[in-house]
Amino acid sequence: MTRKTLSPALSVAGLSIGFKLPDGEPLPVINDLTFQVNSGEFVSILGPSGCGKTTLLRVIAGLIIPSAGKLIFGNDHKSSPQVISLAFQHANLMPWRNVYGNISLPLEIAGTSQAEVTTRVSELIRLVGLEGFEKTYPRDLSGGMQQRVSIARALIQDPDLLLLDEPFGSLDALTRERMGDELLTIWQASRKTVIMVTHSISEAVFLSDRVLVLTPRPARINLDLKIPLPRPRNKETRYRPEFGKLARKLRLAIIE
Repeated sequence: MTRKTLSPALSVAGLSIGFKLPDGEPLPVINDLTFQVNSGEFVSILGPSGCGKTTLLRVIAGLIIPSAGKLIFGNDHKSSPQVISLAFQHANLMPWRNVYGNISLPLEIAGTSQAEVTTRVSELIRLVGLEGFEKTYPRDLSGGMQQRVSIARALIQDPDLLLLDEPFGSLDALTRERMGDELLTIWQASRKTVIMVTHSISEAVFLSDRVLVLTPRPARINLDLKIPLPRPRNKETRYRPEFGKLARKLRLAIIE
């Protein structure tokens, strides 16, 4: 049987990031990270608070210049992909724009035709389960619904790479679990390459193909764990014995 060749979406080589404190002292944040994310793969990043997870996402997004190392996108050694989308912990929706208007904003800025905007926004509204709420404003949406709008807005430009920074961190536990189920449904439909920062071990196991565990600052990779749970996954996946074993491995790697 011929093995399927994996196509790299992102290769990170020798990445180091540091800042200067107000007194001029150096603050090393990330130290010599090397890893690869394959096209269509869902990779989560775990680690202690303050270890540089969000900083790493911002470097990948092009918002921070690294101190050393390089990032290669795809197979053709591009310094940046065509489109990267980043969704944060807080939805950051524009309160004066309704659901449709918030999702459509990136296309409007890009000068996309109205006909294409209507088609693409309608498709994403269906995908994230917000049909009937197109004219609703953020103040009238629950936290989970606001995050669905945020994720739809991140997907509207058909990104090569979707970065999620604790997308459900501000939600209560039950809503967070439900949103994890919904994100999995969205990802299984779109099959985007995703890198997600999370503090939830259960969330990482449930959603991911692989999980990277970072050490305390200056961060390096302590564990690169493949999640072999079969797809498609559902709520019952969380109760499989294998799920608990994988979660324990990740927890031990974080507290080492």
